[in-house]
Amino acid sequence: MTTSHAAPRPPDACSVEWDDAALPAWGSASYARFWVCLEQNGPWGHSAITESHLDHDLGMTLERACADHSGRLLLIRRSGRHDETAHHGPHTVLIAGCLDRDPWLLTGEIDDPAQLLSLPWDDLLADDPDAVTERLPELEETRDPALLICTNGKRDVCCAVRGRPLALDLAGDHPDAVWECSHTGGHRFAPTGIALPSGHTYARLTTQLAALALQAERRREVPAGLATEAHDRGRSCFKPPVQVAESLVRQHISELHGAALTAVGSQEPDGGWQCTVSHTDGRSWTVDVTAEDGPELKSSCAKAPSPSTVWRAALTG
Repeated sequence: MTTSHAAPRPPDACSVEWDDAALPAWGSASYARFWVCLEQNGPWGHSAITESHLDHDLGMTLERACADHSGRLLLIRRSGRHDETAHHGPHTVLIAGCLDRDPWLLTGEIDDPAQLLSLPWDDLLADDPDAVTERLPELEETRDPALLICTNGKRDVCCAVRGRPLALDLAGDHPDAVWECSHTGGHRFAPTGIALPSGHTYARLTTQLAALALQAERRREVPAGLATEAHDRGRSCFKPPVQVAESLVRQHISELHGAALTAVGSQEPDGGWQCTVSHTDGRSWTVDVTAEDGPELKSSCAKAPSPSTVWRAALTG
């Protein structure tokens, strides 16, 4: 497994350790059945949603509402300099829903982030986003994709040192599609990105690979160059072991269409998982997934090395 980065390789950074160990990224996407992304300029602290110019209590309430309905809230901002002043004017919002079937993406501007409190949370999992746009008419469905690059440096230095240069470089050619975002998990795989509307999450991005991800997302596909153990972190709508199973089958049959595969899984008494991956053409596969201890590595730049977790998967039927 080989990777390359346009971004720097800071000595002893957690992502450099994981690069050098050549460990797979499968099954490392944060679990989220929908994504709510709110533009909030200015600096972000370690916990960006409650440590930014966004009202602390509002941030906590929105984050909890998303989590209670199996979704995630992110802050987003355009690449470039970020001053210390509060965010004035409208806030861009991106909402990606129905991730496990036929994902959709809404975008628009709101004057007050508190407007998001009126979201019909259960409808973010539905096939049709009309109930959401009825509640927030400022939003409309778009076929244009978005790519979110984690740059939350106060959470982990890798996301700043490796993520921000990537986002800035990519935004030069795709200014309307690329956003910096707050912590998504997995800074050990920096630079990381989330493609919307699919919620497909990628590791160890370069400018070229990120551009491929964005182009493929427009076609609702996963680019062949990223459907690998090195770069495919998984679809966020699945739990980690199920992500692994889906990624294995996608690579095995060279399936590029994002929604062609669905997957379910259950944990066995021995702690492993048995998963079933199904194709829209009627085919299905059984995949056994287990977690193994890997080498001692830092999961974050601020933490001491500890045994890593590596997912192993095998087709059994």
